[in-house]
Amino acid sequence: MKRIWTLPRDRVIPLPSRIIVAVAVGGLTVLTLPPFSILLLVPIAYATLLVLLRHLSVAKAALVGWAFGFGQFGFGLSWIAQSFYVDAERFGALAIPAVAGLSAGLAIFPALAAALYSGIARRSAGGGVTACLLFATCWTTAEWLRGHILTGFPWNLTGYALVEFATLRQLAALIGSYGLTYLTVFVATLPAAVLLAEGRQRWRIVLLGFAIIAAALTAGAVRLHMEASQSLGVGLRIVQGNIPQEEKWAPENREATLARYLDLSTRPGPVDILLWPETAFPGFLDEDAEARARIAAAIPDDGLLLTGVPDRVLTSNGTRFFNTVQAYDQAGEILAGYAKHHLVPFGEYVPFRGWLPIERLTVGLGDFTPGPGPRTLALPGAPLVAVAICYEIIFPGQVVDDLFRPNWILNATNDAWFGTSIGPEQHLASARMRAVEEGLPVVRAANTGISAIIDANGNPIARLDTGETGVIDAPLPSARPPTPYARIGDWILLALMLVCWIAKMTVGRWLSNALPKKMTL
Repeated sequence: MKRIWTLPRDRVIPLPSRIIVAVAVGGLTVLTLPPFSILLLVPIAYATLLVLLRHLSVAKAALVGWAFGFGQFGFGLSWIAQSFYVDAERFGALAIPAVAGLSAGLAIFPALAAALYSGIARRSAGGGVTACLLFATCWTTAEWLRGHILTGFPWNLTGYALVEFATLRQLAALIGSYGLTYLTVFVATLPAAVLLAEGRQRWRIVLLGFAIIAAALTAGAVRLHMEASQSLGVGLRIVQGNIPQEEKWAPENREATLARYLDLSTRPGPVDILLWPETAFPGFLDEDAEARARIAAAIPDDGLLLTGVPDRVLTSNGTRFFNTVQAYDQAGEILAGYAKHHLVPFGEYVPFRGWLPIERLTVGLGDFTPGPGPRTLALPGAPLVAVAICYEIIFPGQVVDDLFRPNWILNATNDAWFGTSIGPEQHLASARMRAVEEGLPVVRAANTGISAIIDANGNPIARLDTGETGVIDAPLPSARPPTPYARIGDWILLALMLVCWIAKMTVGRWLSNALPKKMTL
């Protein structure tokens, strides 16, 4: 039978053309993620990349992978440029070079995945489904490394394309976000194998893809209906002050800022716990008795306030600064505190400060000192709470103290740096995935938005969008039992990969011949 599905021979497709297409489809991935979540574009992007890598040398494959990554991060992280215009006079000229440099650096990880895939694929006889499984393994390994090397930056993981799809995202409770990336990339690249297959081989691959999707939908539906979320009987009030970043730290605005938070906090309504965002109070609250007294008067009877504030400690080596969340009672006394441990490079500290003549984007203070790590706070009359400040919430498996499991997670953040861009939506997506992975509700208190209450299934049950001033009054949802991912962490990713490869080499051996050897990927 004459082949219907054909592709031009690779040697007639110039490398520059591959690079241009790779940048374009890499940029397309931003539309697969929130707030767009166009799921159809996931196979278009990743299947195209897999085809572009066919029969390339390791070096050329790395170049194509880097081009894909540059498009992926260049478009996906373009909103970071807005933070440089908060103080445009000092940093505005750095906006485009900084985003380009960050994108070029992060693109090394897709380049690594492509090079690793090419190096192994050129030495093996496997094609079709085997090639898709190999590529998914290489891609997920590189993505995991991106989340851990140096300080790590697991932003916009591929699996987040499923955030808006309730049943599909439930798999994160079992295999985590990296495992979700693994299955997403594998299924997304199957169309490339279909394109190059013949006859019944093509239908076998199609059936495999639909079988995986059906299994994921079934597992997700079962989890959603196993246990309904219930209220713990604790009333929350999230206060979104909506203070522009360029006004936040001006001394002349401190009184107006505090007055706004106090006014919003004292509105009528049943409240047990008040929640203010990251650095809601623009000063050292523990050193300001007058401000504490005014705030204490706003705390409800037998209630608490959890607020983001900077803190400083005098040591023999000088003053150490911390980005913290502190808990206060009705008497204005500090009950407990948490110090951020995942600090933002160049925002909260300058890496290699002795070598790099670069200023921090934030004004005042010195470099922040990292805290000791995830911590559960035990507060009187309140369920146990874990705290993640700002972008700490983007790190899978690094938010909760495994030895002292909380009942909920507070994500205090300040996304005012990024205005009404897609950045806060992407940040919210990470918070939703942490809720599913840990089986815990996540409560976001954001200065300019997006504030939200997210149940343990990843559903936002209340939210205030960017640019809104107001409060969210809602009960705290209940936690679910510890998920497999919460118990095992990323070890479950390694187990998933091993199971898939063992299944491929044994039960699924017949699929390894989905393509003739001469047409292997």
